[in-house]
Amino acid sequence: RMPVSVPTVDRRQRASAAFSLSFLSLVFSVTAFGSNYWCEGTRKVAKPFCTGQSKGDHCIRFNSNDANNSNAVQYIWETGDDKFVERKFHAGIWYSCEEIVNEGEKCRSFISLTPASDRGVLWLSIVSELLYIILLLTGAILMSVEMCYYSTVTDGLKINAFSAVVTVLAGLLGMVAHMMYTTVFQMTVNLGPEDWRPHTWDYGWSYCLAWASFGCCMAAAVTTINKYTKTVLEFKHKRKTLERNLKSKCKFPDH
Repeated sequence: RMPVSVPTVDRRQRASAAFSLSFLSLVFSVTAFGSNYWCEGTRKVAKPFCTGQSKGDHCIRFNSNDANNSNAVQYIWETGDDKFVERKFHAGIWYSCEEIVNEGEKCRSFISLTPASDRGVLWLSIVSELLYIILLLTGAILMSVEMCYYSTVTDGLKINAFSAVVTVLAGLLGMVAHMMYTTVFQMTVNLGPEDWRPHTWDYGWSYCLAWASFGCCMAAAVTTINKYTKTVLEFKHKRKTLERNLKSKCKFPDH
């Protein structure tokens, strides 16, 4: 069998584009997985009573400075929503942190806040996120090997096909993991502890980064599959052209 040459410049450009997208997806997913800004919002908390050390808008004031006198009639000035203060919070897969005035942040494990009936789904989400990162890393390694692989086209196509399958599986796992976490967080908002339930909330930058990672992953998978298809078509075209030339030489031999 005679060797068939396939244009390598365009193939390597497509390989580098797929590797760049896969590596970017890996960086995004690792950053989002380790952060605690998947969801952000505010909690409405009742103000404490003002004491000698705590005065201002973050506590409930009395009409008298002698708050310890039990015989005196005490009146408070705050009414309605003035009795409450809004505290910012942010939550991720691992922790939920709340800002406390003059005390910094107080963090609690998000797993402990999740209702017992939904903790299994949260653990499935965590496992899926870990598998997503592992598959992304595997796909990026395979793509880098393919970029530096100088052998037959057939071996390169095998690595290309395997990396495409791994990347597609990673994308599916990532999508399922993100959706499961979204469901668990919404259930925790409705059924979680009273001292944690947010008043207003929205998705944070980590959540957007996680879905950006999914988008890059699927773009890398499409690029890899496209590269595989084009390489196979080019390979078949070159082989047919070579066979046609050989047949023409056999029909019209040189005298």
